[in-house]
Amino acid sequence: MTRPTMEDVAARAGVSRALVSLVMRNSPKVSEHRRRAVLEAAADLGYQPHALARSLASRTSNLVGVMVSDLRNAFFADVVEGMDEAAQAAGLELILNTGRRSAARERTALESLLSFRPGGIILLSPVLPAAAIREAAQRCPIVLVSRSSSIAGVDTVNDDGESGAALAVDHLVALGHRRIVHLDGGAAFAAGPRRRGYTAAMERHGLEPMAIASEHTDEAGAAAVRKLLNIFSPNNFPTALVCGNDFNAVGAMAALEEAGLRVPEDVSVVGYDNSSLAALRHVSLTTIDQPRTRIGELAVTALEQRLREGRTEPLRQRLEPSLVVRSTTATPRD
Repeated sequence: MTRPTMEDVAARAGVSRALVSLVMRNSPKVSEHRRRAVLEAAADLGYQPHALARSLASRTSNLVGVMVSDLRNAFFADVVEGMDEAAQAAGLELILNTGRRSAARERTALESLLSFRPGGIILLSPVLPAAAIREAAQRCPIVLVSRSSSIAGVDTVNDDGESGAALAVDHLVALGHRRIVHLDGGAAFAAGPRRRGYTAAMERHGLEPMAIASEHTDEAGAAAVRKLLNIFSPNNFPTALVCGNDFNAVGAMAALEEAGLRVPEDVSVVGYDNSSLAALRHVSLTTIDQPRTRIGELAVTALEQRLREGRTEPLRQRLEPSLVVRSTTATPRD
């Protein structure tokens, strides 16, 4: 069976193809009687407007491309949920793909999104070089989430990572911890501010900072703990970990359990993001909250302002994080 077309809908409703097009674009120029007739004909035929065709035929596309850095990270799922709600309210449609934390694959994913001629693109924590982002911004508006930029055609939405990491250290110090290690986020652009915030807070408390190379994945969190187990004896093992993100923290806790160390009795663990994963009852992770859905909403709103309000100056939005205390932190045993 062939896909029904606008011509088929027009013939069924007894109207012109141009009128069908106006109805599908929600034009206020169509009477309620004719709108109802077109929509009933479309429903009878199973007609669905082709988003890409509308994009190619229109000077202003309602398509928004979204490239997710890591599909397994619950933080990005929460951000996309906020994007979806804002897009629905604005009459925009999202197209999603992923670069899987690889610069080469992200280039391919970005080109794929650009081929749809979207109204704009949102990149979630990309590892793309700045030159590739600058080039894409010459073709459509770009919004970066969890990454900063000075490119004029690019808007950014971030949290204050330095402040967030400092909140984690302050919480642990208040509980009595002194041997606090940071599992670094590696190449992730959010890792730099969090590392600086951890280091500054440790020095402010007169403590020696120590960062272990890691990444924002559960495998990297587990690997970092195994590295610590090779460095420290059970008697002087760190009493607390400030992890790069929640995903990293879950991997670290799994490795601690495998080594016979209890959380939080032996080692307290703090994550970052306050993703839906952290709130699960059996995880109950103390973490730093980023307002994930709000970040998604702000990213879509920034694009909508460029598309429909003609804003041209770059928008730099930074949200304040907060501490969420759950079950993975406690006073140190010693």
